[in-house]
Amino acid sequence: MKWINHMLVTGSIVYAVTADPLLAVYSIAGSVIPDKLEGKPPKTKKAYWRWRQKHRTWTHWPVPYLSLIVLILLFRRFGLIEPSLWPLVLIPLFILTGALLHIVEDALCGKVPLISHNKKIGLKIFTVDSFGEYFFSISLIIILLLYRGCSYILNN
Repeated sequence: MKWINHMLVTGSIVYAVTADPLLAVYSIAGSVIPDKLEGKPPKTKKAYWRWRQKHRTWTHWPVPYLSLIVLILLFRRFGLIEPSLWPLVLIPLFILTGALLHIVEDALCGKVPLISHNKKIGLKIFTVDSFGEYFFSISLIIILLLYRGCSYILNN
């Protein structure tokens, strides 16, 4: 997925689930981390294809992100995080959530590692920067915002 779609889809998912715009912003920040960790693609063709072979490997492996999320939640569960600090702990928690959602989104348009960082799986329901990607992203965002709006109306 293109970064703009990662940011918009991730932010919409988190906002639809939490109704908290600040948590959505944190997740948007995290939604580009897996690609940022890989660095910019090189300009030359040969260097690009060498870089491309390593694209979506360890930076797109969900295990480290999930492990950190679980660790944070366990620390909270066992009282190792001061309750007054919890609002600050939500920042890294939702940045990690954004990175994890990036990986899930990439699995819809290609392959990403799942259990092992060496073996990739994915659905490839659309290609990156295609009409299908933008149609999927816009449709999902509309559905999520309608869901959030209906939830708000029904609860108030």
